[in-house]
Amino acid sequence: MNNTVESIRTILLSANYGHEDHPEILECFPNGPKRTIGLVEVTLSDGTKGYGEGYLGVFAPKVFESIVELCKPYLLGKDAFDTKRRYLDLCSVCDYWSLQGAARHTTSAIEIALIDAKSKSLGVPAYKLFGDNFKDKVEVYGSGGICDTKEHFVEELEYLKSLGIKKYKIRSTEKDILRTAWILQEAKKYEIEIGIDMCQNLADPPLTAEEVINFINSVREISSEKILFLEEAVGPTDIKGFQKLKENFDIKICGGEIVTTQEEMISRIDLGAYDFVQPDASVIGGIQSVLEIFEYAKSNNIDTVVHAWGGPVAIMANYHACFASGGKLVELPMIPYDLEPDLFTDQRQIIDGFLIRPNGPGIGITMNENIENKYKFDETAVYSCVVVDRGQPDDDYWRL
Repeated sequence: MNNTVESIRTILLSANYGHEDHPEILECFPNGPKRTIGLVEVTLSDGTKGYGEGYLGVFAPKVFESIVELCKPYLLGKDAFDTKRRYLDLCSVCDYWSLQGAARHTTSAIEIALIDAKSKSLGVPAYKLFGDNFKDKVEVYGSGGICDTKEHFVEELEYLKSLGIKKYKIRSTEKDILRTAWILQEAKKYEIEIGIDMCQNLADPPLTAEEVINFINSVREISSEKILFLEEAVGPTDIKGFQKLKENFDIKICGGEIVTTQEEMISRIDLGAYDFVQPDASVIGGIQSVLEIFEYAKSNNIDTVVHAWGGPVAIMANYHACFASGGKLVELPMIPYDLEPDLFTDQRQIIDGFLIRPNGPGIGITMNENIENKYKFDETAVYSCVVVDRGQPDDDYWRL
């Protein structure tokens, strides 16, 4: 007889993140450098515990906790190994009132926890639930570039150099012409290529395609270095804007991190919005939903590069989805987060610019009572989407 779901609970953890002068802290963390993640713990009838994360916990941890409590009765006593059926049960509970949005983050966390528990119970890494032919390693790109100074950029470039990483994603807006040109030239010294995240998910109003085209053309007047990709360069609903960028540039256009259903991501692929898509298992419904995106994208000659900006549990879930689907590239968040060493232990290894395939059971996360006690939930540790304008050095600072 398969294992059944014995219990479910929410775990909210808060830990030091970055430092008080880091630009992302100044922009998005009104109460200082501390960040919360929202986890679900599922315990099976054989005592196995699995863990999942929903990205919602970073923004609205109490909402995340409430939705988990709402879903709990529909899972208790049910077959935990039938993870697809359990996920569909959760969709039945939540889709009418939250087909897109908060509930999807929560059902993502529960699905990941079930996958983690099942694979632990069977004694295999999570990706092995979905096949048996996997790459030994996947290339990594560094995800940072939220820098106000040259010294901070150089610090991140040196960190990437120490790991052998050759790709680096920075954050830029349309005003950052000289800053972007400067880092393109500086990264060349390290033989590191640059992708640009324009962060239009949080912009209101977002940039138009014409504004982005003007920005890129202005950067190219100063630096001829290749730009690997443009991420979320226009607003998330501006499909025509994404299409126009593809028509005007030889730069890969990508996005999709906030998309919360497979159907919406598939429709964006069909509309030709992206050169590659960026689903996130902690947002779009869990690991199995990401696998569906990989499969559909592959059939349309579109690459999939998982988004991984959540906490350690979300990151490992996305990494396992990547290995299960034959992905070619994964994201490495670069802002220091105190939770990571305790939860990753030795399961996230990066050697010569590549993520080494983890071999521990489950998704490779360590969790115990000591960790819970060490990182107790702080209600003030929330991410604010109302971005504060922190100001920038004047243009002369970045001039080549």
